[in-house]
Amino acid sequence: MLHRRDLLKSAAAVGTTALSSPLLTRSAHAQDVTDVLYAFPAFAKFHEPIAQEFTKRQSGIKIQFRAPAASYDEGHQTMLRQAVTNQLPDVYYSGYHLLAELVRTLVKRNQITEVASLLQKEDAAWRKANYSDGILALGAVDGKIYGLAFNASLPVIYFNTQLVKEAGGDPDRMPDNWTDMIALAVNIKSKGPDVAGIAYNIHDWPDDWLFRSLILQGGGQMLDASETTAGFGKDAGLKALVHCRRFVADAKMPLIDWDSSRQQFIAGKIGIFADTPARLRQVTDLIGDKFTLRTCTFPIDDKQKGGLPTGGNAAIITAKDPAKQRAAWEFLKFVSGPEAQKIVVETTGYMPTNLRASGPDFLAPFYDKNPNFRTVSQQIERAKPWQGYPGGQSVKIWRTQREIIHAVMRGETTAEAGLDRMVKESNALMKSS
Repeated sequence: MLHRRDLLKSAAAVGTTALSSPLLTRSAHAQDVTDVLYAFPAFAKFHEPIAQEFTKRQSGIKIQFRAPAASYDEGHQTMLRQAVTNQLPDVYYSGYHLLAELVRTLVKRNQITEVASLLQKEDAAWRKANYSDGILALGAVDGKIYGLAFNASLPVIYFNTQLVKEAGGDPDRMPDNWTDMIALAVNIKSKGPDVAGIAYNIHDWPDDWLFRSLILQGGGQMLDASETTAGFGKDAGLKALVHCRRFVADAKMPLIDWDSSRQQFIAGKIGIFADTPARLRQVTDLIGDKFTLRTCTFPIDDKQKGGLPTGGNAAIITAKDPAKQRAAWEFLKFVSGPEAQKIVVETTGYMPTNLRASGPDFLAPFYDKNPNFRTVSQQIERAKPWQGYPGGQSVKIWRTQREIIHAVMRGETTAEAGLDRMVKESNALMKSS
């Protein structure tokens, strides 16, 4: 079984062997069509050019994208429905937190291809040069590899250097814990009525990534040792909700949706913005020369045990036809290869999931010119799996939790009462499946 807790530790290393992918020496059957589904329509900005590059190398394979799902949760629900009606795509990009639930459903129905056996047929030196054990572990479920990691991210902090300086902060030494980060946000807010100190949009985030980040950075766990009941009902969970309330009560965070927060940050009206690095390119381009944008690592309260959930997705093969499976495998190798990962990183800000991608032939010159994009990789030692809940109710559990978190942030319920309710309702949903 792969050790998932070794997650991405080898991702910063660069394979020195200039091996080319076996993709370049193979050809699928003429005009094989690979039907692909991914989440988030905005991600067409890298999915489309990657597909174009792939078809230049594999002219016999046509990539056909379905209409993107609005989020990982929506895509997951679509896949579960289409599994029943036998309308699955050939390739799907599953969010890591929902991968286990999806794979176990598809395995029972014989609707997914195990990737491990396909990897074993490839050249051993090529495998070693491109994939670390930690990277491969991102696509593992129950000790078997069913997907190849495509996107990988850890939460980062975007900040406005001018607002930070005006509030007495040092852009080169940003707070490394949440008490000090919130204090800085309070000082930013005090400088003007039209400026907000922080945006941490946990109250309308489409999945539990930002909530899980607060739990894990505080040394907590989402599940107990048995992995059957909630494990966040202790000190780390209470502190997380206290932080959420302080964002609003002390730093005067506006409870607006994420897109509005992003627009306000880009306009120079928010000092600190917690987000995925996946939108770093977009935010950087939109800010332009309005102010100096910097990024810093996510604050960690528990320096000994604190970690961060690895966001992103793994590509899986759900094609049943052997020819389509072969074509899909060629596509998976390419999207997880250095050429495609270079496109992803430069277009977004994600971490590369290929060992060779960070090397001098691909991303090294880009990182030298764009240091903000390096920040996420500085947290690799904190990376932990983003696991879902058992029982098939992961989406509903988060939506239930989110409503309670929102109530705590609005001051309608206390952090203590909110945590108690979150634990009880999460456990009830896990048992009701």
